[in-house]
Amino acid sequence: MAHTYILYSPSLDSYYVGHTELDPASQLTAHLKDHAGFTSRAKDWVIVFEKAFDSKVEAYAFDRQIKGWKSRRAIQNLIRGE
Repeated sequence: MAHTYILYSPSLDSYYVGHTELDPASQLTAHLKDHAGFTSRAKDWVIVFEKAFDSKVEAYAFDRQIKGWKSRRAIQNLIRGE
């Protein structure tokens, strides 16, 4: 099983889209620790969306689809279930 997830940082007012074979809560813990990269800019990330898939390939494809939108509004609509 794999997951696509979206994190939100209130201090950055920004979203982060990722995928993992771990439980999204475990992945969030990794992002909040000594993680390098974009998520290291803040320590207030919260999971606002997650979706489970049967394979990492499917989770990665959905991750890429979301990132391809390049639209904050589209991400917010997904989070709200619209």
